[in-house]
Amino acid sequence: MTHQVKDWMSSPVIVVDQDSSVSYALTLMRRRNIKSLLILIDPIQNLYGILTSTDIRNKILAQDKNPANVSVRDIMSKNLVSAKPDWTLTQCSIEMQKNNVNHMPVIDDQGGLAGLISATDLFWAAEEIGWEKI
Repeated sequence: MTHQVKDWMSSPVIVVDQDSSVSYALTLMRRRNIKSLLILIDPIQNLYGILTSTDIRNKILAQDKNPANVSVRDIMSKNLVSAKPDWTLTQCSIEMQKNNVNHMPVIDDQGGLAGLISATDLFWAAEEIGWEKI
């Protein structure tokens, strides 16, 4: 049996407004023990950005900025590469590697946000079901 992205993705996804402060995003991430948030850019076109713990480390902490004074719009990544729910975990892993990303929004056939898959999800799957079954 081939396991698919939809079997291992996180859903529902935590989404915040792009005008939210990084401080607010940090609080959500810490309280929910997650490493990324999707950022709603355009609800009509269903466009998202992403804010990761790496963004916060590199663009806030390393630059000695106050997260309360910076909006997520200023440090989020845009033009995201997305996954499909029916992709295999192998296919998802290859796409993550090819695009040098650790998180991918999962977009369904209607263009809606179905979930979020991370490299950590792939690691858990490999541990739980064994790589040869992925």
